Amino acid sequence: MTAIDVAIIGGGTAGLNARRAALAAGASVALFDPGPLGTTCARVGCMPSKLLIAAAEIAHTAERGGAFGVYAEVRVEPREVMERVRRMRDIFVSKTVQGIVSVGQPIAARAHFVGPNTLEANGECYEARAIVVATGSRPMIPAAWREAGDAMITTDQVFELERLPESMLVVGAGAIGLELGQAMHRLGVRVTVLDVAGTLAGLSDPDLIKVMKANLGLTLHLRHTLLAVHPVAGGVRVRFRGEDGAEHEDTWQTVLIAAGRAPRLEGLGLDAAGLAPLPPIDPMTGRVGQSAVYMAGDATGTRMILHEAAHEGARAGARAARHPNAALHPNAALHPNAAPAAPKAPFAIVFTDPQVAIVGRRGDAMGVLDFAFQSRAKVLGRTGGRLEVYADKGGQLTGGTIIGPDAEHLGHLLAWAVQAGMSVEQALDMPFYHPVIEEGLQTALGDLRRRLGIERAA
Repeated sequence: MTAIDVAIIGGGTAGLNARRAALAAGASVALFDPGPLGTTCARVGCMPSKLLIAAAEIAHTAERGGAFGVYAEVRVEPREVMERVRRMRDIFVSKTVQGIVSVGQPIAARAHFVGPNTLEANGECYEARAIVVATGSRPMIPAAWREAGDAMITTDQVFELERLPESMLVVGAGAIGLELGQAMHRLGVRVTVLDVAGTLAGLSDPDLIKVMKANLGLTLHLRHTLLAVHPVAGGVRVRFRGEDGAEHEDTWQTVLIAAGRAPRLEGLGLDAAGLAPLPPIDPMTGRVGQSAVYMAGDATGTRMILHEAAHEGARAGARAARHPNAALHPNAALHPNAAPAAPKAPFAIVFTDPQVAIVGRRGDAMGVLDFAFQSRAKVLGRTGGRLEVYADKGGQLTGGTIIGPDAEHLGHLLAWAVQAGMSVEQALDMPFYHPVIEEGLQTALGDLRRRLGIERAA
């Protein structure tokens, strides 16, 4: 039996940040991961998807050059596209792995609970004062789509394609489904996107969904009913009823399942730890019920985003290092290198064109900008989209939704303002250069100020 302060199951983004924080707090730490190392983001998520999107953006920009009086012939070499995606992906993974092992080689094993504070891995037992579960997530595959057979791939497999398919049916209109679907479409693949929930890119407001649909350039069916899935030579034949009530049937070479991800908790032996069913997870500390177990990252099943996983992992590692004192004094000062307990402002980005950024929450009032009337967007020929910014009755910013050019940058400005507790007036006092896309945020803030003034006057 090996005794340690903190055991961490999973060497992804959350687990690595947990290890860093626990070590900084002076704890002895054991990190378990069976491999391959490299994090979901670097291997099958953020980085390879952006590499594919970058190729698609090059092709799309060249194709629309005629609007500016600039003409080019575009020729996509599918094999070269995918070779670059994997080559660059492997560089990102390699650098990530180097960073992992530089702190200490993880124990290459699947660890599982054999008691509330005891893990077993490779036939050895480890007893820890506290345990961090950061096992990440796996793609969810709806049962009906398993009938697609070899034509079906998940988002964990798509980047291993040696070349682009002739046609692709994307199941799921969330961030990754739309990002990959639009990229494939712009690289010459015939793409159709299906979803059952009626949402799009994390948007649920019908007006915003309408704006997004009008600008994506994809064939979308957001409230479909699946009727039949049959493997055929060269792909799969699918029949479904669309949101228009009509039946549709076609054959696609590949079905990409992008229907979300589920926490990877199978095989952990949570029952041996007294955690089956799983008690509530404290959103401020990551602690599971009243146990000595903390959970972070995708394993929590909540906000499956890299920066959230990093924050949650650092917080869980710091708390685990101080367990049980962390439970007795949850608001006590943490080690200076540990993450603060307070969660960050909610913030998500979808890297489609137009991009989507969702920040914070809705408030009592809303200011609006239509990018069709934004000067810099007109110059760039990227006028599709809408910017909404929200505040409470007192004028404090609460969040916003951005569909438009450079939403990834506008979203950061707004997220920082919300995190800092800025009012509408304080945000408008910040410098805005001319002519830039950021002036769109200034316009929406001005509209919000006027609307708040009308409410106060009433």
